[in-house]
Amino acid sequence: MDSRVIDEARAGGARRASEVSSPRRVNTLLRHLVIAVVVGVVVVCATYQISPFRNYQLATVAAYLCVLPGLIVLTGFNGQISLGHGALMAAGAYPVALSQNLLGGDAWWHLPVSILAGVVVAVLVGAVIGVAAARLHGPYLAGATLAVAVSVPAVATTFDGVFGGDAGLSFALAPAPSSLGAYFPFERWQAWVALLGAGIVMLLLANLVRSRYGRTFRAVRDDEVAAALAGIHVGRARVLAFVVSAAGAGLGGAMFAVLAQSVSPGAYGLTLSLNLVLAVVLGGLGGLRGAVWGAVALVALQPVADAATGWLDLGAAASQRLEGTLPLAVFGLALIVVMTTAPGGLDALVTRILRR
Repeated sequence: MDSRVIDEARAGGARRASEVSSPRRVNTLLRHLVIAVVVGVVVVCATYQISPFRNYQLATVAAYLCVLPGLIVLTGFNGQISLGHGALMAAGAYPVALSQNLLGGDAWWHLPVSILAGVVVAVLVGAVIGVAAARLHGPYLAGATLAVAVSVPAVATTFDGVFGGDAGLSFALAPAPSSLGAYFPFERWQAWVALLGAGIVMLLLANLVRSRYGRTFRAVRDDEVAAALAGIHVGRARVLAFVVSAAGAGLGGAMFAVLAQSVSPGAYGLTLSLNLVLAVVLGGLGGLRGAVWGAVALVALQPVADAATGWLDLGAAASQRLEGTLPLAVFGLALIVVMTTAPGGLDALVTRILRR
């Protein structure tokens, strides 16, 4: 009799908890949706007030903002280190070029189909890597993902008949819809497409990290043994985090392909993977807002590196050698300064300033 009463009490408590949590989930989703709509309207209105070049820069920030939130979920919320997200971006970019060349790229629906194909391929590649990564930890995981990042140029060169080798692939994109006007700037249209992708990623992941999946990720990050004793399938959680991160990386790679209208292995090499890791650490791994700061920093620090190259006046040969390494050095210097002054990243620094 006592055990029956206890079971009924537990069942009643579970029902009450579900009744309380369900409205809470609805309120969280509604709040995130309202924030996304408001921010989206403000940013779209801002695209009318800036030059085409600034629109292109904004589109680049949005493309990075498709990748970095997933990397924060993987590293900050699940504790896995990935140095191969550049390869996952390439897995999302090449299907866009191949699909556009296959379909012709002259209709409006070709682009969504191509982007979706890139995301699906990146998810499949991420699932394969995630299954292998679920058995690795620490430097072994970092080394395995680093090998994936290094293999992108080799794959493109080996199958040059498909991927175009070192020269890559170029493709055509349909212009902006005629309903927007005959003289609608193409850079503004690119910014809108990239902003839509970034908004979808931020909205989905903001709800994911506040769901039971997010709590599962954090439990595995904090203590895998305790999580396993609590009934959590640790390997499944790690693979799921990698797949979610790969989906964002694939979408980001597809957006970069849309911006450049071409894909080459040099654009998705090891430097890009390292920049992505530096960006999430610089922005802050404690929340998805750090992805915004990291994406802005990735775009803003490039002109600083270019200005430094011109200011040094080292000649054409030296400038060409520094072209790929100086931005990484500038970014690393900024990371050292931020980590010294604000260990939580730029997001924690800004939050502290606003609270004061």
